[in-house]
Amino acid sequence: MSAIYKSEAGRAAIQARYRETLQKWPVPAEQLHIPTRLGDTFVLASGPQGAPPVIALHGSGSNSSTWRGDIASWAQDFRVYAVDMPGEPGGSTESRPELGTDALADWLDDVLAGLNISSASFVGMSLGGWTALDYAIRRPDRVTRLALYCPGGIGKQRFGWIFKNLVDHLFSNHDLRRSAAIVTGLNIKDHAEILDDIALTFTHFNPRTGKLSLFTDAQLATLKMPVLVIVGADDAMFKSAETARRAEQSITDATLRILPDTGHAILGQTEAVHEFLRK
Repeated sequence: MSAIYKSEAGRAAIQARYRETLQKWPVPAEQLHIPTRLGDTFVLASGPQGAPPVIALHGSGSNSSTWRGDIASWAQDFRVYAVDMPGEPGGSTESRPELGTDALADWLDDVLAGLNISSASFVGMSLGGWTALDYAIRRPDRVTRLALYCPGGIGKQRFGWIFKNLVDHLFSNHDLRRSAAIVTGLNIKDHAEILDDIALTFTHFNPRTGKLSLFTDAQLATLKMPVLVIVGADDAMFKSAETARRAEQSITDATLRILPDTGHAILGQTEAVHEFLRK
């Protein structure tokens, strides 16, 4: 049994749901398996060959299904590579690299080499946002633009890790969809399918524990590429006001979008990100 899943049956259930989602992918896509030093990485490639590349990195406890509502727009102008993060419930290796080391940057070096691209724009959500920031700081010549949804690493976390302490408490009442709604800030009536996916995942998946490290002001100041930061004003996971303040003060070319009445799960920003990537 893999350490990232609570049981083999749970692993099978999550993977079956993921396959169903991929079968409904709204645009033609190639399913790629890129060898890396951590193991195979699953990449879903959409959009015209030769178009400017975009690397999309999802958050903790998720996979590239995160981008199913965005891909039809973005793939019009870009070759979008939705990359499943290692150690998360997707199609990549279940090896979980240590954060705050060179491991994730080295892994992304391997991914870009396997895709035969030297640099790209990056879109990242939550943990994926932290990973994209980490890579841009370590490999600034490889990142042309950064679009970040509720990124880790700028504002402090409200809880030890995404979903960790809060979910342990809320999910103990066994009303998993309701608990997922509280954690994400999504409305049960309008987002039942998303909340069902989250509930299924956290029934069977062991998320990362521990805090994401904060990038220093000096590290953020090294970012010279355009950076779009989108946060929800009511984010239960990160202090979004602090994220916005530090990004504005420390990142040279930062554009901020603070969404009122929005929690950690940020939806409806497809065109804003598309416009930013096209600039």
